[in-house]
Parts: sequence; structure tokens; C-alpha cells
Amino acid sequence: MNFVDQLLRAERAHHSLLCVGLDPEPSRFPGEWKGDPSRIYDFCAAIVDATRDLVIAYKPQIAYFAAHSAEPQLERLMAYIRAVAPEVPVILDAKRGDIGSTAEQYAKEAFVRYGADAVTLSPFMGFDSVEPYLRYPDKGAILLCRTSNAGGSDLQNQRLADVDGQPRVYEHLARLAQTHWNTNGQLGLVVGATFPDEIARVRDLAPTVPLLIPGVGAQGGDAKATVKAGYRAQGGRITGLVVVNSSRAILYASDGDDFAQAARRAAQTARDELNAARA
Repeated sequence: MNFVDQLLRAERAHHSLLCVGLDPEPSRFPGEWKGDPSRIYDFCAAIVDATRDLVIAYKPQIAYFAAHSAEPQLERLMAYIRAVAPEVPVILDAKRGDIGSTAEQYAKEAFVRYGADAVTLSPFMGFDSVEPYLRYPDKGAILLCRTSNAGGSDLQNQRLADVDGQPRVYEHLARLAQTHWNTNGQLGLVVGATFPDEIARVRDLAPTVPLLIPGVGAQGGDAKATVKAGYRAQGGRITGLVVVNSSRAILYASDGDDFAQAARRAAQTARDELNAARA
């Protein structure tokens, strides 16, 4: 079962397009855990326990662990998710972007050390920065395409004069991900929820590639517009899947001892909003 199959299986099992981003900030932990990085695993595991039947995926952001020398806690968390929610794929949000033997080591880190089902990548250095990850045929590689930050337009929205039709950079990436680069159906694309028109454009250019869409929730992206722009289904079968990420709005729905219960309520609300949008 490859990564796309895993996503579709989780969607069927949980009737969900919601991905919960695991971005642990000890300064925002509840009660006695506040400010204690040794509780990163405990906090994230509690979120997983509260939401594991509501999600299509989890997305731990590696920087939130590495900044606190908490990589061993991330390894433990990945193993815990596999044990308690084996049907839920895990996307390691690392945004790696190197080539050659360095990229090979980054791929080994993501897929062997952490056991991730997919990893986010920066494709700025071209296919050489993607190919080492495709040597793991059951894993996914999700490429930054049209990101939700304002500065993304500095490069992603510029036109390529030397390419037929002079597409914008993000449009060219979408075409590559749908065609020449997607040698084994392993690729996905990151498109920010704050740009619904661009989501629709990417979907037109990459009709079957899964879209990982951050920016719903605390960043202000609209769930209905996001699903309308990127989700496609025909005859009861999903043809264009979206994986819509929410992090802070779920993780920090409460700063009290009820943080896990509050996270579940927030996740349930987000899942229902996404499902209503596709209905």
C-alpha cells in the first residue's frame, strides 16, 4: 500500500479530510507542563489519543522537536502513532531540499529513522532533490508549490519566460508533479489555504495529485473555499484528494487541563466543516 492508498484508506475509515499538525510549543503547554520540553511527547500523544478517529493524517513539524533536542521524543511519538492509529499516515514536515548523498541521508532520516509515511520537500534544486525519496516506493514526497506565506509570491508567482506558455513557477511545478516527476504516483503538492484561486489552478494542472493544504484555522484560510477549490470526486470515488491541515487551532483550543478534550472538540468541528463543504 503506497502513501496515496493510505490516505484514501484513512479517509474512508474516518470520513475525514482533516490533518492535525503536531507543532508542540512548550510555552503553550497546560498547567504544570508549561515551559517543560520534556513533556513534548506527553502533550502530542494526548492530542493523538483525543483525535485519532477524526483525522486523515498527522503532520509533525520537525523543527518544533529539534529546537528542544527532542528528536528522541519524535521517534517515540511516531512509533506511538503507528501503534494506536496504524491506519493514519504520518507526514513529516521537514521541507528538505538538498541533492545527492545528502538527500539520500535526509530520506533515510524521514523514512527509516522516524518511519514517516511521507515528507515535505522544497523542490527548488530540481528533480535531483526529489528523486532520492522516490526510491522508497511505498512513501510519499510532498512538494512545496504555492505556499500560504505572503513572501511566497517573490518566487512562486513569477513567470518562466523560457517555458512554453510562460507559466508561473508554481504552475510549472504542478505540471511536473502530475507528469514527468511523478514516476510512481508518489508525489503530492503543498498549496496554502489562503490562496483558493491558486488551489483551483493547481488542481486543474494536477488533477489527481493529493494536495496538502495548510492555513485553515489560526492562519485564516476558509474551509469551504479550500475544499471547493481542491477536492474532486466522481461517481462516489475521490479523484482529487485534499488533506487540510490545522495545527494551533486544535492543539491550543484550551490552555487548561481539558486541553485534550478541547482539541477533540475543535478537530470534530473542523472535520465536520470540511465534510459539509464537499457535500
